[in-house]
Amino acid sequence: MTLIHIVIPVFNRKEHTKECLDSLKLQSNQNYKVIIVDDGSTDGTEEMLRKDYPEVDILKGDGNLFWTAGVNMGLRHALKNGAELLMTMNNDVITDPDMIQNMFKWHKEKPEALLGALELDAFTKQPIFGGERLDWKFNTIRQVLAALPESERKGLHAVTHLPGRGLLIPKVVFEKIGLFDQDRFPHYIADYDYTHTARRAGFELYVNYDARLLTYPEESGERQLRSNKSLKNYYKHLFDLKGGGNLRDFTRFTLKNCPTPYIPYHLLNGYTRRLLGYFIK
Repeated sequence: MTLIHIVIPVFNRKEHTKECLDSLKLQSNQNYKVIIVDDGSTDGTEEMLRKDYPEVDILKGDGNLFWTAGVNMGLRHALKNGAELLMTMNNDVITDPDMIQNMFKWHKEKPEALLGALELDAFTKQPIFGGERLDWKFNTIRQVLAALPESERKGLHAVTHLPGRGLLIPKVVFEKIGLFDQDRFPHYIADYDYTHTARRAGFELYVNYDARLLTYPEESGERQLRSNKSLKNYYKHLFDLKGGGNLRDFTRFTLKNCPTPYIPYHLLNGYTRRLLGYFIK
């Protein structure tokens, strides 16, 4: 029996972790195994997990893993234990009851593809993210969801990269390109880098519109930096490890993934958006 090994890195926010795990318990298809990487939580997360979710594997970090190293720790554990299908997931999501079933359904059709999930706002239940297509030449990003009428918001839709929340990855991908790049991208953008790398290696990427997640957009660290604008938060936005506009990570991402002829324009455009966008959005 094939299981989806779900790796969830956590640091505090045990209420979100509980909500996520409770939603997984309601899945119509229970062929999954959860691995929690607890990176030094101090809010009772570990105690809650051991008491209420004894079926979950718990791995411990020292508080310095951040997203990428935490995910990699969980992936290594899963692969060591024979995992064939793996999924990365954030703890601040709620899974639709048929998410696992619909991931299996489309995995059978595209056994070597990476599959993401359609994201809905947890409060309004409206779709908010259905994938993107990046055009390096023209330095534009097209939102797939915006171009689709409601009647076509089902099945698979091809994209150029995928976020790590609800990302299904077959074992063959790790065998070919390895784990996430935790040295270059310790927190943000590691998922986009990984999926761009997978696509260059010949793997297809799709958002699975039949597999749905409820998310809390305002919970991200970057959204909080933007909602409380100050010079201190502007600095964090540009230089902090968890800053969504981190200039170092963006530069590394561009140099690693962008076709050489388009690098200068992509860097200039990206720097401008990060330097000025904080005050606009």
